[in-house]
Amino acid sequence: MSESVDFWDGRTVMVTGGAGFLGSHLVDELDSRSDDVDIFVPRSDQYDLRKKAAIQRAFEDSGADTVIHLAATVGGIGANAANPGRYFYDNAVMGIELLEQARQYGVDKTTILGTICAYPKHTPVPFSETDLFDGYPEETNAPYGIAKKALLTQSKAYRRQWDFNSIYLLPVNLYGPRDDFDLETAHVIPAIIRKCIEARESGADSITAWGTGKPTREFLYVKDAAKGILDATERYDESEPVNLGSGMEISIRKLVETIVGLTGFEGAVEWDTSKPDGQPRRRLDTSRAKERFDWEAETAFVDGLEQTIDWYEESR
Repeated sequence: MSESVDFWDGRTVMVTGGAGFLGSHLVDELDSRSDDVDIFVPRSDQYDLRKKAAIQRAFEDSGADTVIHLAATVGGIGANAANPGRYFYDNAVMGIELLEQARQYGVDKTTILGTICAYPKHTPVPFSETDLFDGYPEETNAPYGIAKKALLTQSKAYRRQWDFNSIYLLPVNLYGPRDDFDLETAHVIPAIIRKCIEARESGADSITAWGTGKPTREFLYVKDAAKGILDATERYDESEPVNLGSGMEISIRKLVETIVGLTGFEGAVEWDTSKPDGQPRRRLDTSRAKERFDWEAETAFVDGLEQTIDWYEESR
């Protein structure tokens, strides 16, 4: 019997956000690791996790002994700029109360997903976990990033005072099948994929991309992220945060050019420089994940993009 099966067998795992983009892939991966794990996904229409009573009811209904907290109110640069108050409140109150109730209900292991938006705007590249509190986040994402970063402080405090076993992971920008392709809330990869395919099909001469194209980003395929979260839950039991990333870095301009080529769109790309660029650069130091629980990303970027494009074309 593998170490993985040994860990999950007999557990009841609450996966907040388990019906979402990352959560659905994590549930699939968790199902594949054990035949004797009970997975509970509190759906938002039944359990409003911004409310204490709903969180308590979720614990009472599930009897969960393990929690993986993925649920978040999140979106791209435009959505963050339009909803700073909502993004701060929803993410802070949901996470803080969930951890407190997990402690009170005697949960054995809690895994918290933070965000790369928590890093300071001008963090030295590659981002090291030791840099996390060395400055203010990029302004557009700061309310969301700070709300999620507060959960790291809570996690450390609870371990010190109550020996509460929680870990905190920092995934870089995710992409892959089942992503959010709504142009009002989508991140850059699904937004550009949709624009390119719709422009190709309509015969449009151009698409519009936000900003200057100069910033760089790192992207992690969603299935790799799901594996990393479960590996950490199985094998990591410390309060220090851990980055999850691919270690690659690509400019937004090069990213858009790559998607244009893969989708077969033959028109021009127009850059709307009135729109914000966001953080200037993002690339993670992922050595801690390798050292602490022997995880690293496996999917080549172009392969992941092709799978995402194929899924979107088939699933629209």
